[in-house]
Amino acid sequence: MRSIIILGSSRNDGDTSKVVKLLKEKSDWDLIDLNDYDFSYYDYAHKNAGDDFLPIMRNIIDNYDMLIFATPVYWYSMSGIMKVFFDRITDLLEIEKDLGRKLRGKNMAALSCSIGNHLGDQFWLPFSETAKYLGMNYLGNVHAVINDSTNLEAETDKLEKFIALINTAEKSSH
Repeated sequence: MRSIIILGSSRNDGDTSKVVKLLKEKSDWDLIDLNDYDFSYYDYAHKNAGDDFLPIMRNIIDNYDMLIFATPVYWYSMSGIMKVFFDRITDLLEIEKDLGRKLRGKNMAALSCSIGNHLGDQFWLPFSETAKYLGMNYLGNVHAVINDSTNLEAETDKLEKFIALINTAEKSSH
């Protein structure tokens, strides 16, 4: 099973990107930065079917069994670009159903990053419920706190446990 981090942040050099860089260094996971692609909001008429969203999803679905979504916390929720990406999953239920069905049985996990430890369990609901709806296995999540008094090294133990969770799932699927 191959794993991929899907990064959705407004800044390529922000705290979430730093956490993702650390994850990549400690794992053999691949990375897709949503900022590198051009896709638009969900459209009921599917006039945007020719943008980058469907090719991104084909690549992910054809090559990876573990999807790790990484997002900063913006106003108690996932980032805007990550929300648009999640909204576009609807395309896989309407115009690309065969592709969407291939998500069944794949694994999902999530990582968030912010300056404080103020998340409740509600933050993870869009991830866990999307996984359930799509027939995916939701393995869990981790929140990294990066601020003036807490640096990335202080979060390393928590991140290593998250990596171990994903790697255990990878091994059990072989």
